Amino acid sequence: MFNNYQGFHLVEALHAASHAKFFHPTQMVRNWTKLALVAIVTLTLWNMPIDWFGIQNLTIVQQRIIAIFAFATLMWIFEVVASWATSVGIIVLMLLFTSDSGIAPMVVEDEVGKLLSYKAVMATFADPVIMLFIGGFILAIAATKTGLDAQLAKVLLKPFGTRSEMVLLGFLLITGLFSMFVSNTATAAMMLTFLTPVFRQLPPEGKGRISMALAIPVAANLGGMGTPIGTPPNTIALKYLNDPEGLNLGLGFGQWMMFMFPLVIVLLFISWRILLKMFPFTQKTIELHIDGEMKKDAHTYIVIATFFVTVLLWLLDTVTGINSYTVALIPFCVFALTGVIDRRDLEQINWSVIWMVAGGFALGYGLNASGLAANAVESIPFGEFSPLLILVLGGLICYGLSNFISNSATAALLMPILAFVCGAMGDKLAPIGGTPTVLIGVAIAASSAMVLPISTPPNALAFATNLVKQKDMAKIGLIVGIISMLLGYGLVYLMGTLHFL
Repeated sequence: MFNNYQGFHLVEALHAASHAKFFHPTQMVRNWTKLALVAIVTLTLWNMPIDWFGIQNLTIVQQRIIAIFAFATLMWIFEVVASWATSVGIIVLMLLFTSDSGIAPMVVEDEVGKLLSYKAVMATFADPVIMLFIGGFILAIAATKTGLDAQLAKVLLKPFGTRSEMVLLGFLLITGLFSMFVSNTATAAMMLTFLTPVFRQLPPEGKGRISMALAIPVAANLGGMGTPIGTPPNTIALKYLNDPEGLNLGLGFGQWMMFMFPLVIVLLFISWRILLKMFPFTQKTIELHIDGEMKKDAHTYIVIATFFVTVLLWLLDTVTGINSYTVALIPFCVFALTGVIDRRDLEQINWSVIWMVAGGFALGYGLNASGLAANAVESIPFGEFSPLLILVLGGLICYGLSNFISNSATAALLMPILAFVCGAMGDKLAPIGGTPTVLIGVAIAASSAMVLPISTPPNALAFATNLVKQKDMAKIGLIVGIISMLLGYGLVYLMGTLHFL
């Protein structure tokens, strides 16, 4: 979807640099070493005696799922291949070795234990949450195709005037707003392009350029927390919170925004003050010139009307009875039938994210359907664990991993485990607001991880402008990230204890 965006050249350059680095001879040797380590660990877990795991009633299928889980974890952490490619590997391994459509000699149910349904494994790619992603991508593609995004940026930034500090606030708020409904990467690329003429006006020796360049990734990362479709970890958390066979909390799109949207706005204002303090402007005024015009045709008005109706239905899902997953397909249907999007536009959907998430869902399904989660719960006394320990550990592990690997991969690994742990703890989590506090807290921690250029694509794009030093990004990322986690966890704890979740 990125080549529809102003700023696509930034994304393309970033991908080209990543590709060149990956295939550099030195990196290739490292990757083969990492791959060998992954293979050793996976095969060891696959073949070691079942008694060594210390889990009661463990079957061979469950042992294989443990090995596949380890494979996924190491592949995502080491980034030997792209995250989505690892997810495809997860699904194929589960189909071949743990499902009722696997390799015949290796999936004899009487010998290896209860098999997974191959249809259910494949269905993870058509999970309702995936439909939510697709709906969000379609809205973004249509808005860009008609020039609505550039027009919105112009209109929304105009009230902020020409004072440098107010222009900075404008870019923070508008980037945050866009990233609630559009890919964080696409939003960052577009907004950095809009900043190009601004950079030319600011003196090279001042810190204003750094402030403006850092504002975009900070706002894009924080803004994603505002809606369930803003970033994959949110949607993954929503899946486990609303799973009819699991927690079945029925947390709606509007309910999520009710408490997360104000949090994002507060965090953006705090980030504004921190940026101004750390990187003050020496030039007092900035003239904004944003290129790009909105097309004035029937398709544009269809997109505008459909966008507002979709958002309204998302916000009123508990009133209308139409869940957010079904609503997400309405714009897809409208745009397809009216010709707003065509088959070439479908190729712009970010399928790599969808495959990435689907692989995580397949892991979660395997843990649950095989009985592995239930066996682990019986063997490990989760009920004796401190609720505060679970909350803090979940957040810190997610924050730590998300600074180095994809936050989607981190959430895909942690969410199913924490969902089962929280289920096993039962009412013991009530003092901290229950399971939603833990799972939504993990989603917040994932979006708060923005210390390094490799932490998120928006960070990498901003770093690629050569206006930002890694130490500056680390400072602002660490400060804003810690504040985001403290306020975020405090909010979900309060909402949980007041029974709003």
